[in-house]
Amino acid sequence: MSAPPRSPAHAYAGLGSRETPEDMLALMEALGERLAGQRWLLRTGLSPGADQAFYRGALSSGGDVELYLPWPGFEAGARLGIEGANVHELAQPSAAARELARRFHGRWDALEPPERQLLARDAHEVLGADLKSPAQVLVCWTADGSIDGEDLYDDGTGQALRIASEHGVPVLNLARPDDVEQLVRLQ
Repeated sequence: MSAPPRSPAHAYAGLGSRETPEDMLALMEALGERLAGQRWLLRTGLSPGADQAFYRGALSSGGDVELYLPWPGFEAGARLGIEGANVHELAQPSAAARELARRFHGRWDALEPPERQLLARDAHEVLGADLKSPAQVLVCWTADGSIDGEDLYDDGTGQALRIASEHGVPVLNLARPDDVEQLVRLQ
């Protein structure tokens, strides 16, 4: 773990489905690279697919990244050591994040502990380590183009979208052509 990130211009949550199509993964990686060059801080969870695409892009431009992991060692093989990159890692969600996550998942009590940890770290991705510093925007891809996560109960992206919606964090979903155009213009 390195020092906390330099003061970024903005923070964004970059995440999405593990089944994100290849063309969207390429777009996410390119966005991660471009936004890092503009001093945007990436918050992500390092899950395969979308999270790792944003992560690779941000690191390729020496960007700042906050990794919110469900447990120590999660996806260790995906971690990149890139000169100039600044990665700050929270190795597991806080108790407050777990309590917040419970409020946003309709079947919380039926979930196994690892599933709860995965969903709890989504609260940090959207709201930061202190759960009081919301991202300026959440960028994702879902098959249905959801921006509120209402129909995605078992999905971590749905969890993050519900938390973002409740906390007033704008969502740009790459499954929506208008949102892709907004991201192209994002500074």
